Amino acid sequence: MNYFDRVSESMTETDAAISLHKLCDFMQRHYKQKVIVLLDEYDTPMQEAYVNGYWDEIVSFMRNLFHSTFKTNPYLDKAIMTGITKISKESTFSDLNNLAVVTTTSDKYADFFGFTQEEVSEALKEFGLEDMENCVKDWYDGFTFGNISDIYNPWSIINFLEKKKLSTYWANTSSNSLAGKLIRKGSKDIKITMEDLINGGILHTRIDEQIVFNQLDHNEYAIWSLLLASGYLKVEKYTLEEGIEEYDLKLTNKEVRLMFQGMIEGWFKQYSPAYNDFMKALLLNDKKAMNYYMNKIALATFSSFDTGKKPSEDAEPERFYHGFVLERV
Repeated sequence: MNYFDRVSESMTETDAAISLHKLCDFMQRHYKQKVIVLLDEYDTPMQEAYVNGYWDEIVSFMRNLFHSTFKTNPYLDKAIMTGITKISKESTFSDLNNLAVVTTTSDKYADFFGFTQEEVSEALKEFGLEDMENCVKDWYDGFTFGNISDIYNPWSIINFLEKKKLSTYWANTSSNSLAGKLIRKGSKDIKITMEDLINGGILHTRIDEQIVFNQLDHNEYAIWSLLLASGYLKVEKYTLEEGIEEYDLKLTNKEVRLMFQGMIEGWFKQYSPAYNDFMKALLLNDKKAMNYYMNKIALATFSSFDTGKKPSEDAEPERFYHGFVLERV
């Protein structure tokens, strides 16, 4: 009872780490049988930690939470966990064993992760929307699990059947902050590849299903693997040559493509009108307009007091010379 009273938003990290263990204990006592734990999207907190800069803290907490819940829990019968990252290599699971892992490339349960083509066709017919089947396929089909293709996202189909309107239902409900960060802060090659994918291109690459979030900054294979596991990419072709697995990947469907287009457009909307006008001038090779905007930047940024003769602690003397470079350009 003392522990139960301590459970609150302000409880200690130790109390939070053993919370599921204690809950299993209470339920086992009440129902006189061991407990089944269903943990959905277990790695969502880790995604948020990676995006917002508290990765080390969350890894330590999650390791303790999972250890007490799944490793040293005598009240547990069985558990099912879902998430994007493959749990076998993730550092939070370093001391767990006997885990059966099913991924997007596994054949097991492949046709249970969404609606099949037959199920969607029947649903459209029941709702009198069979004439929309080709459009629905273009928007929402494309998910692949193992050797099973033509898997539809259930959330998108259910919403379409209810509202009878084609829209980005799934893309608007999922958190795209991680995908956005990987593309926005990725290398030039990642941005070029993403542009090609949005235009209908295909990416030939290897993938690494055993993703660890803190490797994403320097492992491009992990980035594409994460986008594949998240449902943003689908497998078009798989090859195995000399023991090396390689994949041809493309954007899953129109819904995903529109989501990425809207995300990228949103990045540029956050900048000032002058910046957007300068970018337009640059793309149009309008040197006169570019010179106009560069002069405005120089006048607003550089000063004769930036020479560094008696700079303050916050001064940047080199800015004055940057001004000369701009004028020269």
